[in-house]
Amino acid sequence: MTNVTSPLAGRAIGLAAVPDPVFSGAMVGPGTAIDPDRKPSEAVAPVDGIVVSLHPHAFVVVDSEGHGVLTHLGIDTVQLNGEGFELLVSKGDTVTRGQGVVRWDPSAVEKAGKSPICPIVALEATAESLSAVAESGEVAVGDSLFGWQ
Repeated sequence: MTNVTSPLAGRAIGLAAVPDPVFSGAMVGPGTAIDPDRKPSEAVAPVDGIVVSLHPHAFVVVDSEGHGVLTHLGIDTVQLNGEGFELLVSKGDTVTRGQGVVRWDPSAVEKAGKSPICPIVALEATAESLSAVAESGEVAVGDSLFGWQ
């Protein structure tokens, strides 16, 4: 089983609360979402694995079981063209859980008129394959968000 941990500090709110129908409807996959603390921070790897996709606003890490976890930093943040985001690793890099992947500032995203809410999604998973999904309460970096069978 893969334990997916929080790449960010903030409050777990669940996917249904994400202000984007693609994520709230779990069309990308099941998971949860974090309303991040409004201060500059590093989004870290939620699992050990390989960075298979890397954009300023989103990244995917695939673990040894082939589970791909998407961390999406804010909603519609692709429209910021990378401004305010700093990549700390490269696509193809092997990362360990808790290693910084992207440095960003959720308050700057909010000032730019975008939601800083961050979906954390199990790609190509079924809702039934996830367990103990965190959908409320404060979370620290590294706290468990969900298990993936």
